[in-house]
Amino acid sequence: MQIFYFLAIILGPLVKILYNFIGNYAATMIVATLIIKLLLFPLAIHQQKSTAKMSVFQPLMNEIQQKYKNNPEKQQEELMKLQQEHGFNPMAGCLPMLLTMLVLFGFLGVVYYPVHYIFGVSNDAVKAACEALGIATANATNMQTSLIQAIHNGAAISPDIIAPDVVAEIKNFNTMFFGMDMCDIPGFHITPIAIFPIIAAVTMIVSYIFTQKLSGMSSQMQGSMKIMMWVMNLMFVSFCFNAPVGFSLYYGVSNLFQIGQSFVTYRIYSPEKFKAQYEAELAAKRAEKKKKKTVTVEENGKTVTKEVTGGEANKLRLELARKREAELYKDERTTPLNQ
Repeated sequence: MQIFYFLAIILGPLVKILYNFIGNYAATMIVATLIIKLLLFPLAIHQQKSTAKMSVFQPLMNEIQQKYKNNPEKQQEELMKLQQEHGFNPMAGCLPMLLTMLVLFGFLGVVYYPVHYIFGVSNDAVKAACEALGIATANATNMQTSLIQAIHNGAAISPDIIAPDVVAEIKNFNTMFFGMDMCDIPGFHITPIAIFPIIAAVTMIVSYIFTQKLSGMSSQMQGSMKIMMWVMNLMFVSFCFNAPVGFSLYYGVSNLFQIGQSFVTYRIYSPEKFKAQYEAELAAKRAEKKKKKTVTVEENGKTVTKEVTGGEANKLRLELARKREAELYKDERTTPLNQ
């Protein structure tokens, strides 16, 4: 799973820089969350616009899929034609969701491995320090937070393993928040620190409902897609209970921001407003296609002027191209040499 933590390489140093100004790990995570969400806000607006556009074209795509369900090649051809003709991309709204998920994993990596990502200590050095202190190294998810807590409790680390100035930094690293240690893992137990994953779970549900309703996505998503979204959100909620509580703090704040963001993006790009706009544009393009055009064609050696629609004009052009091709290659051999 560590392959998904690659954004922690960026988020870890960001947390350290902010901590140097703020002086508290929990407050730093809150500020870092707000900064990241603000940086991603333009993508959220883009996603809202894409969703509004898709609400218009989704019925057309469903119609094509149903019409050519027994002809996958023709179905794909017609779908591509629809996208190119009207300039939309069904996958345009996926990038913000993907990036949000990767940021979540990035913060998960930071809270699981703070000694590595925040203080820049190699994983081998962390493991060696834990072995020297008798800290279990089999469970990588709490090994580094356990090392921080051991150093807070006065454990001595050999300078050959971790540099003394880094050990001093870790010793002074303030992980307390309202009397609770952000390095603790709540688990599924009734303890004061369990309030953080519970808040994260509640805000996730509220955020999901509001986001789907205000973005217009709920009407577009198939049943399997809705189930997948719920499964993904519940997966992150399970991380809140099984990861150091710093992740619950990030996830809860992120969900609260998401709720407010949904109202703002709705005001900027109302799905109903833009659905009406795109439907009007689509109707105008269809009307243009049906509009009669005057074309000159050759029939039986005579030049004839016809009134045709845009679609009929395209068919005439195709027929003309085929005739020219046939005329161009009429003298070429069409039978094998051995016959």
